[in-house]
Amino acid sequence: MPAGVPAGPILKAAAGDFASDLDLSCQEVGYLLDLAAQVKSSPALFADALRGRSLSLLFEKPSLRTRLTFELAMKQLGGDSILNTGPIGEREPLQDVARNLDRWTQGIVARVFSQATVDGLARWSKVPVVNALSDLYHPCQALADMMTLREHFGTLPGLNLAFVGDGNNVAHSLMLSAVRLGINFSLATPPGYEANPDVVSKAAELATISGARLQIGTNPEEAATGATAVYTDVWASMGTEHEAEKRRKDFHAYQVTETLFGLASPDAIFMHCLPAHRGEEVTDEVIESPQSAVFDQAENRLHTQKALLLMLLD
Repeated sequence: MPAGVPAGPILKAAAGDFASDLDLSCQEVGYLLDLAAQVKSSPALFADALRGRSLSLLFEKPSLRTRLTFELAMKQLGGDSILNTGPIGEREPLQDVARNLDRWTQGIVARVFSQATVDGLARWSKVPVVNALSDLYHPCQALADMMTLREHFGTLPGLNLAFVGDGNNVAHSLMLSAVRLGINFSLATPPGYEANPDVVSKAAELATISGARLQIGTNPEEAATGATAVYTDVWASMGTEHEAEKRRKDFHAYQVTETLFGLASPDAIFMHCLPAHRGEEVTDEVIESPQSAVFDQAENRLHTQKALLLMLLD
């Protein structure tokens, strides 16, 4: 770590993996957000921090923000990255992929269809593995979201975050990250599109520890009322495109309109992980409003991922 930057806590995960949100302790997340703020304000200080280190990027799914921000992060930290696209573990066994990559590079970032792929890479690799999105979690996005909330409101405990839409990977990571950092979290999903019950159970346990309030239901108006931030995501994620027409009908009442967003706190922000389908999950008036923080979130992907790589690889 560059001179003048305080040493971070020892990573909880034995191999330093970030396969899911809970692989970082609350203390580590707090340090990461502080480090990300320093990286953002003083990028030149970290320009050579990862010189001589390389990162493997394995992408089964298309990507704009995730791929470019990881590539830029390594470049701007003085390191390098190499990309491989396509199915993982199909042409050769996953355990062989992992043990090749850990001989060549100092870390693996995987954007995959199944959480089992990330877990398998973490099991077999001797270098840190980062979940850049799976069917169950999107932890890198949640880190950027926590940074964005802290930038806008100065602190995290006591904020009210509402997620309206599909109980998907983004909702899971947001839920876990929010409640353990003291953010009250409300989730409103259409019947049949609820969040994973195991994730909800773990979030309820974490909320009990932190004192945060966790509300799970189907009423978008109830979730949005008084919210500090209203968050949504696409109705049909990658892998569910064949359900798009049915989902448009099932999610119609969950569109974030000016009316729904108007139920939130007067200083509330609108959040979305992008890409957005304007006119479906959110109207153009909301996403283009002065209260929209979607491009702050996108920018902060770069800074939080820089901080994560510094913690894992430095």
